[in-house]
Amino acid sequence: MKLRIFALTLTASAFAFAQNPITADSPYQIRYASNLTAGDSVINISNTGATGAALTTGTSASVTGSICVNVYTFAPDEQEVSCCSCPVTPNGLVSLSVKNDLINNTLTPAVPTSVVIKLLATRVAGGSCSGSAAVASAAALAPGMVAWGTTVHAGAVAGTFGVTETAFTPATLSAGELTKLTTFCSFNIANGSGFGVCNSCRAGGLGASKN
Repeated sequence: MKLRIFALTLTASAFAFAQNPITADSPYQIRYASNLTAGDSVINISNTGATGAALTTGTSASVTGSICVNVYTFAPDEQEVSCCSCPVTPNGLVSLSVKNDLINNTLTPAVPTSVVIKLLATRVAGGSCSGSAAVASAAALAPGMVAWGTTVHAGAVAGTFGVTETAFTPATLSAGELTKLTTFCSFNIANGSGFGVCNSCRAGGLGASKN
């Protein structure tokens, strides 16, 4: 059974993911990071192994059960300022710095001081996650992603700040939103300037910090 929505072909299972995300490892998750002039925010991502796992280990997308975590960063005015893709192996841990990886080379001249971050997990194609954020499809959605992030918030005393870490929130992915994510990302990559393409994840976790 296949359903065609906005020129996207979805298998029955992919449609179920899009309409009824599961709380533990939803393929589509969202959170925000604020007060970036006061300090950095970080993202830590792992893979539960829901798509499979082997006895072999490694950090590349070619490892059995790996997923591609596609990262999309939006300014508060809805402009997609960066996108990139990270391979995440079963039981692995990778991380991103919002300031050093997501907004260090934005598509827009103005660097936002707060952002919305969207993560979309897809199956690996051809043993690589390179460019997958621009071509992610509903049929390729993959379970197994778990993610956490920090944000800097103002303290009770003026001029002071604290750091809060919470899990990303699972969300429902519409066909229109998927088209928006990938179309804007495709433009960022295709313009060839490098602006709007964020850095890929590094192995290991990042702790909370502030300036």
